[in-house]
Amino acid sequence: MALPSKFSFSFSKFPEGGLLLAIVVLGILLAVFGGSVQLPKFRNNAEGKPERVFETTPDGQKVPAFETVNKFFNPRTLIQIAKDTSFFAIMAVGMTVVIITAGIDLSVGAIYALASVCGALVLTQYGSSGGVGAVIVGVLVTIGVGVLCGLVNGSMITAFNVHPFIITLGTMAIYRGIAFVQTNGQSIGGFPEAFRDFVRQEFNGLSLVPLIVMIIVMIIGGIFLSKMAIGRKVYAIGGNETASRYSGIRVGSVKVLVYAISGLTAGIAAVLSLGYYGAGSSGDGSGYELNVIAAAVVGGASLVGGKGTALGALLGAVILQMISNGLVILNIPQNYSQIVIGLVVIAAVLFDQFNAWLANRRLLAKTSRIKKEVLESSDTPVSITPQTKSNCNEPFRFGGSYWFCCR
Repeated sequence: MALPSKFSFSFSKFPEGGLLLAIVVLGILLAVFGGSVQLPKFRNNAEGKPERVFETTPDGQKVPAFETVNKFFNPRTLIQIAKDTSFFAIMAVGMTVVIITAGIDLSVGAIYALASVCGALVLTQYGSSGGVGAVIVGVLVTIGVGVLCGLVNGSMITAFNVHPFIITLGTMAIYRGIAFVQTNGQSIGGFPEAFRDFVRQEFNGLSLVPLIVMIIVMIIGGIFLSKMAIGRKVYAIGGNETASRYSGIRVGSVKVLVYAISGLTAGIAAVLSLGYYGAGSSGDGSGYELNVIAAAVVGGASLVGGKGTALGALLGAVILQMISNGLVILNIPQNYSQIVIGLVVIAAVLFDQFNAWLANRRLLAKTSRIKKEVLESSDTPVSITPQTKSNCNEPFRFGGSYWFCCR
């Protein structure tokens, strides 16, 4: 009877396991050290909408009811983390695709703002009474502007052969400047109510649409990178661009595509933002570049290219949002959040470099061991018994080679 195989788990086969472990540990720490807080009680009325719960005092007066809950491990905090994560986690998936090719997109926040402003300008023309057609037009314009900006980035990087850092740094200022000129720095609102009602759908306080869209984008991104031929080309370019070009991969076209994908995810996030907040302005997405890049890097994407996953980007975004909310829970001033995020990014990059160094050491050790075994097997002495009769066609082995004795 065969014995059951020994269970083993390797983070190399499931690299996101470390991120899941980090989320669990971080959640436990926040739950333990965050303490408790009193929050007002709510319940759903007959129409399914939340309403305050009141209790009657001994004097016969009705006063709001409160309940004591853990600061972190309570439905409201978890729902808030899920909602806030969804907006920049979607863009983190597109950023991961760019980083895998050893590129960077500093303009993602500005694309988000420009797409949001353009979509707002279209939707506001229809007013609050706009129908489904108006919503579809506004959504297509918002996403289309995002894709167009991404195509411009990719085309300029490929055509001018300039580092993506320089190109996207310039377009970051250009796109946000265009958004400011269009709005004169003012916020634009007055969208169709059907659009806002759809995006703001909730189930027990949980914003369903942003969460569902985030999961769909993550799944599609994972399929694109791991199951499609174009995704393997993205990894190949990040691993060795020169070898990829000589192997027949159209490097320029792939680069244009990945920056268009980054713009696409920024456009999708802008659509959700317009529907949820009900307004768009040139200041939207300010500072999102750091959060999006940080989520991709913390999620395992290597800035030198060739490494990263869509699931890792999502989990990285969750970790950053938990850290941001954790500062509030621990009564640490929110002004320190950017400092903490910057330190987390530096730590993630250093950890990635340390892992790469360990991987090279293990590879060299394995190669050296195999080479030693080969040399030992080839140098094994073989005793040869003299024969009185020798046949020219009968080979014998000596020193790892076969020899023929002919007279």
